[in-house]
Amino acid sequence: MSSGKSLFKQTLIYGLATVLPRMLSFLLVRLYTDYLPNKEYGEVSVIFSYLVFFNVVLSYGMETAFFRFYNSESNKHKVISTATISMFWSTIIFFALLLLFRKDLAFWSEFKVEYIVFTIWILALDALAIIPFSKIRAESRPIKYAVIKISNVVINLSLNIFFLAFLPKLAANSNNVFLQSIYYEDFQIGYIFVSNLIASLVTLLFVLPDYFKIKWQFDMALWKKMMHYGLPILIAGIAFAINEHFDKILLDWMHVDMADIGAYSACYKIGMFMVLFRTAYTLGIEPFFFSHASNENAPQTYATITKYFVIFGSFICLGVIVFADVLKLFLVPKESYWTAMEIVPLIVLANFFLGIYTNLSVWYKLIDKTKIGAYISIVGAIVTLALNVLLIPIISYMGSAIATILAYGTMMFISYYMGQKKYPIPYDKKSIFTYLGLAIVLSGISFYVPILRETYLFGIASIFFFAYFVYRNEKETILKIIRRK
Repeated sequence: MSSGKSLFKQTLIYGLATVLPRMLSFLLVRLYTDYLPNKEYGEVSVIFSYLVFFNVVLSYGMETAFFRFYNSESNKHKVISTATISMFWSTIIFFALLLLFRKDLAFWSEFKVEYIVFTIWILALDALAIIPFSKIRAESRPIKYAVIKISNVVINLSLNIFFLAFLPKLAANSNNVFLQSIYYEDFQIGYIFVSNLIASLVTLLFVLPDYFKIKWQFDMALWKKMMHYGLPILIAGIAFAINEHFDKILLDWMHVDMADIGAYSACYKIGMFMVLFRTAYTLGIEPFFFSHASNENAPQTYATITKYFVIFGSFICLGVIVFADVLKLFLVPKESYWTAMEIVPLIVLANFFLGIYTNLSVWYKLIDKTKIGAYISIVGAIVTLALNVLLIPIISYMGSAIATILAYGTMMFISYYMGQKKYPIPYDKKSIFTYLGLAIVLSGISFYVPILRETYLFGIASIFFFAYFVYRNEKETILKIIRRK
């Protein structure tokens, strides 16, 4: 019982530390779109996409390999020191090379040199914190993990607010030497990266004592095993980064106007409400999946859970799309960004498909074939790249949105098809397709038919109709749950 309570407590804390930063990131969207023109926000979005991509490359699967060998090797200190030394020197080499060629990178990317330098520093600081940060999780210290994770976001958010919203006014109305010395006109993008840099530095300072505690002993044989384990994870990580973030980079490469990329990136965030639901659900359900794997009725349990995930997800999907024009007033109130609003339903559905894929992917995790997940992600990445290259020249950022939904839809169907052969689960396909199809049709009509979108009457009626439809079909189960309470 005590171990169960401990697991629940750790899951709750880790979940909070994961979901809360995502929630606070919505505030950053509002801040950036309030104080940045479309073009500048487009530049920030593209550079952040590079950050995510190179974060994956710089970690090269070593984080996951660390957890694997920390739990399997008897000499844990050797694992810690080997992983730390590997990450330390690879980061230093990367840092030195990129700084050396910073002007070439700036010329090639058409971004200012100072933005490139800030990005390199952020990447290096984040990479140096990976193993010490992972060690905290491996040693089951969720409170410290959550404090560091949330502190990073709070510091970043606070500094962004100070630099963008308050510093210009304070510098203009004060003779304070310090304020005058740190204020630069038309340096909003620079301040965003300075804020991220300081937050990353503070995070590294939190874990820096670990560098002085380890024995700097490098085990080549162990390192080779860790690299062998980690490289497939690197490939899967790159594929996932392509699916999640490479669209902005491709839009830039294919010469879409940076102002349009800014509008696309801002409206993309409105569709991320589904990500909060998906993330919170995944954190809670994965431990449940594994703990029930040995039960005789496990497949039926998984099927039921998936059906109700689709029901709740469909309801959220419908609600977000119907009220997308209300949400934009809070998240992206500047009208110049609204030109890309037509992508919102596609992004919401794409993230919903990714959530369904997460449910369907339980089969290869239970039979210890996690490499299959990497292969499926690679297929998704290929679809993403191919459709972006094909569609962007024709329909600009709308092509990226279509590519996203088709990539995740492809991953979802591949996982289902393969899973039914390797680990059959009796999904209620009729109900799942009915709820999913009904939500897609109702949300599509309410959003893309102008007169219905403007009045909200059809959208609100659709939500009530969908709720009634679910109640009518799931009445017996719903009443059982109510009676238990």
